[in-house]
Amino acid sequence: MRFVIASLLALAAAGPLLAQEMKMPTTAPGAPIAARAVAGTYKVDSDHTQLLFSVSHLGFSLYTGQFVQPTGTLVLDPKNPARDRVEISFPIAKVLTTTPALDAELVKPDFFDAAKYPEGKFVSTRVTVKGLTATIVGNLTLKGITRPVVLHARLVGAGREFWGDKKAAIGFTATATIKRSDFGVKSGIPLVSDRVDLTINAAFEAQ
Repeated sequence: MRFVIASLLALAAAGPLLAQEMKMPTTAPGAPIAARAVAGTYKVDSDHTQLLFSVSHLGFSLYTGQFVQPTGTLVLDPKNPARDRVEISFPIAKVLTTTPALDAELVKPDFFDAAKYPEGKFVSTRVTVKGLTATIVGNLTLKGITRPVVLHARLVGAGREFWGDKKAAIGFTATATIKRSDFGVKSGIPLVSDRVDLTINAAFEAQ
């Protein structure tokens, strides 16, 4: 009898979840279709945005890490892309690699010095759109040093969320190459490359 009662309680608890699953769309709500992009101000979806960096390690392999939980905004005007602008900030203390000991080193003064410079930031100054791609010129600030950087971006998908208020959503992937020595991060060069390849996988949700 206890087993029967426990089973009935489990089914009752699972009911709302099963109902939600039944409402799941059969196709992804986002697609790389420029016409789906809706004008407005968006905020970064921190849980689905990645700021990745890759370096050459001893000339043998590529090694990638990331800054997690970034924040920021995107202002989008498909009819007048010259008004588009994007700003992304990322906490230096949340740098993450596959090696905890390296994570601890990267926040020290020889590298990013998270205690003195707790935040990195990219702010666009000009956006040029061509089809599903865009060139985003802006300024990157790391370790208190600001340098110009050009991001080459591509629309991954736009559309509306299928839950809650069904807000507009959009996502891009962007790449750039910098020299870390330009930002005062010189430790380990040339054993670990000065060249750093950046990838930003950014998801945004309408405010």
